Amino acid sequence: MRDVAERAGVSVATVSRTLAGNYPVSAVTRARVTEAVEALHYVMNVHARALSGQVAGPVALVMNDITGPSLAHVAAGVEQEAAANGRLSLVCATHDDVEREDSLVRMMLEQHAAAVVLVGGAELTKAYTRRMTGYAQALDAVGSRLVLVGRPPLPPGVPATVVEYDNRSGAFQAATHLLAAGHRRILFLGGTQINTAVQRRAGFLDALRAHGVPFEEELEISGPYTRASGFLRTRDALRDGLEFTAVLAGTDMVAVGAIAALHEADLRVPDDVSIVGFDDVPFASDLTPALTTVRVPYEELGRVAVRLALEKQEHLSNDDYVVLSTQLMVRRSTRSLLDS
Repeated sequence: MRDVAERAGVSVATVSRTLAGNYPVSAVTRARVTEAVEALHYVMNVHARALSGQVAGPVALVMNDITGPSLAHVAAGVEQEAAANGRLSLVCATHDDVEREDSLVRMMLEQHAAAVVLVGGAELTKAYTRRMTGYAQALDAVGSRLVLVGRPPLPPGVPATVVEYDNRSGAFQAATHLLAAGHRRILFLGGTQINTAVQRRAGFLDALRAHGVPFEEELEISGPYTRASGFLRTRDALRDGLEFTAVLAGTDMVAVGAIAALHEADLRVPDDVSIVGFDDVPFASDLTPALTTVRVPYEELGRVAVRLALEKQEHLSNDDYVVLSTQLMVRRSTRSLLDS
């Protein structure tokens, strides 16, 4: 700033006032300062301005993997809402490393982030609750806000906002669609012990009970929410001689893997086996046949997370726990057995 002042022939205070735009200066002075700034490629120290309270803090989005199609849409929603509120958005990946998550949250504290949004399922354990509570309290102490998206909620009194989507209802809708079509032996490719997988399994079991269909343990095969896992689990089920007329996959990526295994076994979708996914990622409707799946409002999750965090910061909102609805998208990957 001293270099700018010297080049423009004005005081450092005048440069500061001109750049801040909160003090009247003459048009001639403003032009001289602007010319000097451009000539010297001067960039204001945003961190210093943040420390002095002159700029709004950024919104930090922390997720396990930024390449996943569903989480990318959460990031898009966060960025859109942050930009609409004049905030910079920072996107960070943990790669499933708890220590990295800890360091990223500490870094966001140092950066005076207005909110830290943690995205993605997690297993509800004492260690998880203790760690998230620590994050929430540390952020709250500096006027920031922890927002958990799609993660297990924390005990009452912990200063955090939770934005979830209705996994249980979505899985209930998906399973009901298959059961109402006459399917009774449904291969359920669920997830591990993360909260989203637990909720989806509960919805599947709810639907079985509602239709008076007994749960058969051999038809449940759990595993990671990946395409490779969906392929291997379905291939192994077929090789083991397991009989089923439909597959309910925990995610669309698992469904894609399952479809590949069915094709490898010369089984047609949906003529031989119906299949339903979960997420409604962008390519789901472009598959052949188009995938019946449960739509999750991922972009809206990101927008709501930021909106609630900033409103809480301004004391405009009392919402600490919000659940968004899911919707079954019926396409061509399922068929009714009742018409056969």
